[in-house]
Amino acid sequence: MKKICIYSVLSVFVLLLSCEMDVDNPFFSEYETPFGVPPFDEIENEHFLPAIEKGIEEQEAEIQAIIENPESPTFANTIEALEYSGDLLIRTSRVFFNYNSAKICDEIQELAKEISPKLSAHSNNIYLDLDLFERVDEVFNQKDELDLTAEQKRLLEQTHKRFIRNGAGLPEEKRERFREINEELSVLTLQFGQNVLAETNNFELHITDEKDLSGLPSSLIESAAEEAQNRGYEEGWVFTLHNPSVKPFLTYADNRAKRMEMKYGYIMRGDNNNEYDNKENIQKIIDLRPERANLLGYDNHAQYVLEENMAQTPETVYEFLDELWEAALPIAKKEAEQLQAMIDKKDGSFDLAPWDWRYYAEKLRKEKYDLDEEEIRPYFELNNVRDGIFMITEKLWGLNFEQRIDVPVYHEEATVYEVFDEDGSHLGLMYMDFHPRESKRGGAWMSSFRSQQIDKDGNFIHPIVKIVCNFSRPSGDKPALLTFRETETFFHEFGHALHGLLSNVTYPSLAGTSVPRDFVELPSQIMENWVNEPEIMQMFAKHYDTGEPIPDDLVDRMVRSSHHNQGFATVEYLAASYLDMDYHTLEEKKDINIDRFEEECIERIGLIPEIIFRYRSTYFNHIFAGGYHAGYYSYIWSGLLDADAYEAFGETGDYFHQPTARSFRKNILETGGTKEAMDLYVNFRGREPEIEPLLRQRGLIRE
Repeated sequence: MKKICIYSVLSVFVLLLSCEMDVDNPFFSEYETPFGVPPFDEIENEHFLPAIEKGIEEQEAEIQAIIENPESPTFANTIEALEYSGDLLIRTSRVFFNYNSAKICDEIQELAKEISPKLSAHSNNIYLDLDLFERVDEVFNQKDELDLTAEQKRLLEQTHKRFIRNGAGLPEEKRERFREINEELSVLTLQFGQNVLAETNNFELHITDEKDLSGLPSSLIESAAEEAQNRGYEEGWVFTLHNPSVKPFLTYADNRAKRMEMKYGYIMRGDNNNEYDNKENIQKIIDLRPERANLLGYDNHAQYVLEENMAQTPETVYEFLDELWEAALPIAKKEAEQLQAMIDKKDGSFDLAPWDWRYYAEKLRKEKYDLDEEEIRPYFELNNVRDGIFMITEKLWGLNFEQRIDVPVYHEEATVYEVFDEDGSHLGLMYMDFHPRESKRGGAWMSSFRSQQIDKDGNFIHPIVKIVCNFSRPSGDKPALLTFRETETFFHEFGHALHGLLSNVTYPSLAGTSVPRDFVELPSQIMENWVNEPEIMQMFAKHYDTGEPIPDDLVDRMVRSSHHNQGFATVEYLAASYLDMDYHTLEEKKDINIDRFEEECIERIGLIPEIIFRYRSTYFNHIFAGGYHAGYYSYIWSGLLDADAYEAFGETGDYFHQPTARSFRKNILETGGTKEAMDLYVNFRGREPEIEPLLRQRGLIRE
């Protein structure tokens, strides 16, 4: 009797403690913040796991209610009910995975290892639930008789397809294996990305002899000195594998041995036979992906993925890559000959190598066009570039941006802007986070804390989007001065953000960037075109110190050099696209040697030894830790779309042509995934895209 009393007291205590934790957990309450943003100033790492577990529990209850509904399945009580389920889980997951990319720490990484399998298992439980699928299938079979809007019909079709593609139609034995594969892949892909981040952060090139700094710009030297101090060195300079360090080092460092050391540090990430080695992870991933595709009746993983993309089939992708490769490779070979001639003339007897290419390409640009990056950067100060983007989007769509300092931020370096539509109404919020740090993965990306939608009560929910970059930091007495490539990246990610901000649909799973992978880059890549227009560039490119507009002569030299090194850039990218496709067209388990697999790809396509893949296998985050598996080609596929779409503006003689801008907004930016991607494009352009604008844009054909 005494034990029972003790247990009762303990149970009450645990219940009270649990209730107290629920009260303290900000995810469990309505956000009392401006615009309903996550209360970042209240969120602690310890809040994530309980909120995700409770979110899973709540969605499970919502799913069970759908299944047990005594009424016959309808669009409202099954499809819409499923679409709007899981609010707590979605809200919490979006914050967590944003932290796991831009506010990383050991605790977050350990949580990710625990949370990812839970989410994978939960997703499997939904899509492999036969009772739930039976209701979805019953509604789907009535679709032609139901009085549905076009968007409702699209949601129904996409929902049904997700169940099929996630194994709902498989027999029990295969469903269980499908579940196992998904859960194992969730862990492997997470570990792959964590290994790449660790390898990137762990590498450093510590230089103590000032002679080894020869050729490097003063801004890079100043940043490297600050990095050395931050890492506890009493003297010297530290260069890292983060883009604002590694790329200019390879471009300007006169010391060839140091360039080689830096290049090897970059290309050997995940391939050092240490605790962060990714070769075993790759082997397991490329074994599991085709097995899963085979279960569903596909020959390979690429076939499974591409069914949902504009390209449709691996054969189409290979044909597209081949056409571009045939145009680009001869130009790259000619560029290599020019660089080798420069080496022979100026530096002596060695063959052009991958760690030499950027260095001599920059020297050739200086020689041919009297132009180098350091002459350009003072005119692309970060805040001026930002204001230039604001100006362009105002001219195109009437948007306005106002910084908010009363809105919580997830990191002290992030800034927030309220976005207003042309009529002055609130459109959404945009977070911007610009500079590299150890708690942030490399690259640049856009994501969201909240998607646009019309909720189940009929309320229009405004989006909260985020762009994250790794741009050059301020150094010494200079502000953040961007390279021109960084400037293009800013425009690119801003285009993704516009896709999220301007979304105007009903259902969250069809909103914004919820489009095929080879279509999603259209809104981002088309934005890069405006920064390349001389008259537009001169509207915002002003010297950070004097305020003088960028000189006509400098703009003219930039325009004349715009096709410089494009053979290299295109071939380097296409080679990685081929590598991606080669991995994902494997049709069964195959023990591979990573080096040999890459060599076979190189031999088949004829890649010249002076160029290597933009991403080697062991740090190819896009395809082994991100969403671009069998989809890395999509950047240049979307390049075809963006070059063709931008010519629609050029054909009017006005790059701010309002009817064209309004059509692009209405047919592309607002519509999300509510229609087939090609239909969206044709609605805007009046025809399917043509390849010639892309070839002209990259200088791969001469007119």
